[in-house]
Amino acid sequence: MLELWGVLVIVIICPLLGSLPLIAWMTQALTGRQLAEVGTGNVGVSAAFYHGGTLVGILAVLSEAAKGIAAVLIARAYFPDGSAWELVALIALVMGRYSMGKGAGTTNVVWGFIVHDPLAAGFILLVTGVSFTILRDRQSAKYVVLVTVPIIVAILHMEDPFRILAAIGLAALLSWIYKQIPDDLDLPVQNAKPDSQAVLQFLRGDQGILSLDDELDPAIVGNKAAKLSQMKRWGYPVPKGWVLMPYEDPQQLIDFLQPSELSPLVVRSSAIGEDSEQASGAGQYETVLNVTTRQGLESAIAKVQASYNEPLAVQYRRDLNVTDTAIAVLVQLQVQSVFSGVAFSRDPMTQEQDAVVIEALPGSAVQVVSGRVTPEQYRAFVVDTDNLALIQLEGQGRVPAALIKQVAYLARRLEDRYYGVPQDIEWSYDGQTLWVLQTRPISTLLPIWTRKIAAEVIPGLIRPLTWSINRPLTCGVWGAIFALVLGEKAVGLNFNETATLHYSHAYFNATLLGQIFRRMGLPPESLEFLTRGEKLSKPPLNSTLENLPGLLRLLMRELWLGREFRRDYRQHFAPGLSRLASEPLEELDSPELFARINYILDLLHRATFYSIMAPLSAAIRQAIFKVKDSKLDNSLTPEVAALRSLQTLAAKAKQQFPHFKPDTVFAKMAESESGQEILAEFDQLLQRYGYLSEVGTDIAVPTWKEEPQAVKQLFVQFMQGNEAPKGEERQERQGKRNKGVVQRRVDLKGRVTDIYSQLLAHLRWSFVALEQIWLNSSLLNEPGDIFFLEFAEIKRLIEGIDTDLVEQLSEIVKLRRSQLAENGQINPVPLLVYGNTPPALPLRIAPLSPDQVLQGIPASPGQAVGRVKVLRNLQSMTEIDKEIILVVPYTDSGWAPLLVRAGGLISEAGGRLSHGAILAREYGIPAIMDVRNATWVLQDGQKVRIDGTRGIVEISNDLRPE
Repeated sequence: MLELWGVLVIVIICPLLGSLPLIAWMTQALTGRQLAEVGTGNVGVSAAFYHGGTLVGILAVLSEAAKGIAAVLIARAYFPDGSAWELVALIALVMGRYSMGKGAGTTNVVWGFIVHDPLAAGFILLVTGVSFTILRDRQSAKYVVLVTVPIIVAILHMEDPFRILAAIGLAALLSWIYKQIPDDLDLPVQNAKPDSQAVLQFLRGDQGILSLDDELDPAIVGNKAAKLSQMKRWGYPVPKGWVLMPYEDPQQLIDFLQPSELSPLVVRSSAIGEDSEQASGAGQYETVLNVTTRQGLESAIAKVQASYNEPLAVQYRRDLNVTDTAIAVLVQLQVQSVFSGVAFSRDPMTQEQDAVVIEALPGSAVQVVSGRVTPEQYRAFVVDTDNLALIQLEGQGRVPAALIKQVAYLARRLEDRYYGVPQDIEWSYDGQTLWVLQTRPISTLLPIWTRKIAAEVIPGLIRPLTWSINRPLTCGVWGAIFALVLGEKAVGLNFNETATLHYSHAYFNATLLGQIFRRMGLPPESLEFLTRGEKLSKPPLNSTLENLPGLLRLLMRELWLGREFRRDYRQHFAPGLSRLASEPLEELDSPELFARINYILDLLHRATFYSIMAPLSAAIRQAIFKVKDSKLDNSLTPEVAALRSLQTLAAKAKQQFPHFKPDTVFAKMAESESGQEILAEFDQLLQRYGYLSEVGTDIAVPTWKEEPQAVKQLFVQFMQGNEAPKGEERQERQGKRNKGVVQRRVDLKGRVTDIYSQLLAHLRWSFVALEQIWLNSSLLNEPGDIFFLEFAEIKRLIEGIDTDLVEQLSEIVKLRRSQLAENGQINPVPLLVYGNTPPALPLRIAPLSPDQVLQGIPASPGQAVGRVKVLRNLQSMTEIDKEIILVVPYTDSGWAPLLVRAGGLISEAGGRLSHGAILAREYGIPAIMDVRNATWVLQDGQKVRIDGTRGIVEISNDLRPE
C-alpha cells in the first residue's frame, strides 16, 4: 500500500515541483526582468546567467539542484534507496519543468542523479569532461552524455531491467526536449550581463569557429549560410566557408584564416531574414571579393557588418515589414571562375512552367548580379530531372551548352529539395566543378497555386456565386481542422488564403499547405497522399513527436467521426432535408427564399466537415490496413447506387420489351400498363437521385432532375446491352465480406456524399427559384444570370438598399459572362500558377507525337486499346462505346452515364478515390487519373493503349486492337 501511495505522490507532486517558477521569481525580484519575455523565452539556468547575472545564475543552479535532489528523496520515502522509481521521479519532475516551467531540467537531472547513484554519476561526469574537452562543442557533448547514461546504468545494474528502462526513458525525454526549445547559450555573449559573460563563454564550450560543415540555425546565422551548410550536407558542391555569428569577435576567425594571392577569400552577408520567402535581400548588403590579406579580411568583415545599417538596407526591410535583427558574416574560399551566373528554376517574368532561365558570363558571378554587365541569356526546358530529359535549349553564346544543361538540372533539383519553391541560384564553374554559391526563394513567384486536388474537389469553370459560397465553406473547415492540430502554431497562418480562382478555375495554395504540413510534422505531400494515392515520404520523427498532442486531438475526432455524423444526421440533416423537400419553392417570395438559402448554408457548413474528414479518414485507414480498392464496396456512393438501380430497372424493362427501337422506347412503354409501371419506377429513381449533376460541388450546373436526357440515354443503352446487372452481382459478392474499419469509413463517405449532394441541389433549386422571380421583374435578363452574382451582392439586392448595384447589375453580369467565356478558351489551364498575378494567357501545349508515353495514377486495373475521344464538358456528349477511350478533364458524378459505356478512361484530375475511379472499378473499366493536360495533348481518333494497373498511356500509330 505504501508503494502505491509512493507512485501517486511521484506522479502528482514531482511535476508540480518541476513547474515551480523559482528561477523566474528570483530573476524578477533581483533584476525586475521577466525571463519569459526576453531572449528565447526559456526560464532556465542559462537564461538566468544571461539575463540576470552571476548571482541570479548561481541561485538558479542551487534552486534547480534542490528540486532534483528533492525528487529523489521523495521517491526514497516510499521505495528502497537507488530504486528505479527515483529515475521515474526525475522523469516526472522534468515533464513538469518543460510543460509548465519553460525549462529543460538539465540541472535537476544532474544533481538528482548524483544523489541517486554517485558511482554511475562519477563515470558519467568523467565521460562528460572527456567529450567536452575533445569535441569542444556542448551540443555534441550533451548528446554523448545522454547516450552514455543508460549504457553506464546498464553496465552497473544488469540485474535491474526496470532501472535500465527508466534511464533510457530519462535520456530520451531530455533528448526530445533539447530539440524542442532554443538555448540561451546560442545568444550573443556580448549582449549578456557583463559579470556572467565569462561563465557563459565557458558553458558555450568555446564552440570554435563555425563552418559550413556544421549544422547551422538560420535564426542565428541567417538563411544564406544555413542553406549553404544544408546543401553541403546533402552532397552539393559548396565552396568551403566559415561563419562569424552576429556580435561575435572576428579576431579568432581572422587569426585562423590565411588569405593569400593563391587562395583569396570572399566575404559575404548572411543577414537574419535575408534569402527568405518574404524578402530576398538581393543586393542590399555588401560582398567583398579577392580578400588576400588579414588586414583586408578585417576590413571586409567590418564593411559587410556596416552594410546592415545602411539607409537603403534599413528602408528595404521596413518596406517589406522585415524585423531588424542582426547580420552574420560568411567567409568562403573564392572560386576561380571560368563561367559564372545565376539561374531561376522558373521564369519569374513569363512564369512559363517548364522554363529554367539562366544568365551567364565568363568570369565571376558578381558581374551578372551587379547589373553592370549584360549577361548572355539562356532558357532550358527541363521535363524530367530524374532521367535528365532536356527537350529544348534556347540561347547561344560563349558558355558551353553542356554547362547550361548541367545548371538547369541543378536548378530543378534544388527546387525539388526545397518543397517545389522556385529558386534563385548563384553558381560558378571553375573548369572542373559546378559550384553552388547560394540559393534563395524567388519571392515574386510565391505563393504557388496548384490545380491538383482542387481540380477534383471543384472542377471546371466556376461562376462567382459558386465560388463565393464554396470558398468560405472549404477554407473555413480546412482551417478548423488545421487549427485543431496546430494549436498555437497556427498563429500567423491565414486559412482564408487556402484557395483562390485563376482563369475561373479553383486553385489550392500549395505554399500555405506545405507550411501547414511541415508545422504539423507531416510531409508536404500529405494531402495528395490522402486524397489521390500519391507516395508519401517518411515524416521526421522529431516534428511528429512535437505535434503529437495535436495529432492525437485529430485522431480522437477521426475515431468519433461516425458517432458524430449519426448524431448530426438525427438532429440536423434528416429533419433539414425533410423540411426542404416538403417546402413548395414556387410559393416563396424573395426574402423567404433567402431565409431558406441561409438555412441550407448552415447545414452545409456542418456537412462540409464530414465531406472533408470522411474521405481522408477512409484513405488513412485504407493505407494503414493495406486494403485493396477492389475489396471495398462503394454501394453507398450515390452515383454507384444510382447506376446499379438504373441497370436493374433496364434489365426488367428489356424482359418486357425485348424488341424495341431506342428512339421510341419511352413512348412505347407509355402505351402499356407494364411500361407505365417501369416509367413510374424510372421517375422515382430520378426523384431519388435527381440531385446528382455533372459537377456535384457546383450549384451553377443543372441537376439530373432538371436535365434527365443523359440518364435516359444510359437507360436505353443498358437495355441494349446483354450483360447481367453488375450491381446485383456485386452486392451479393460484397455481402459476404466482413466489413472492417476501412469499409465502415467508405460507407460513411457514401452517406456523407449523399447528404452533401442533396443539400447543394436544394441550394441550387432555391437560387433558381429566386432567379425566376427576378427574371419576371426584369431585374435579371436571362436564365443563369444569378450565378454570375456573388452571395453578398444577392444579399444586398434582397435588402433593397443598394440602388447603385441595381443600376450596374446588367453590366456586371455581362462583364463576368464575357470573362468566363474568355477563360473557357484557355487551353490548357495551367496545373500550377506562381504568384498572385498569373500571366494573362498561358501557353498552349503541343500535341504528343507517336511512340510517346503519358504517366498518371493507376485507378482501375486492366488494359484497353482504342480510339481517343476527348470530352471537355458534358455539353459535347457523343456516342460512346467499348471501342472508345474516353479522355475527360475530371470525373464528377454527372459523368457516370458516359464512363460506364467507354472502353477505358483517362482523366486530367482525380485519384484512386475519385468518382471516376470508383465507377471504373465498379464496371471493370481500365482507368488512369491525374494525366497532366490529357484533354489537350491527346487528339480525337488517336490510338492508345492504356494500362490501368501501371497508370501508363501509350500513344502509337502502330497500335492495333487486340
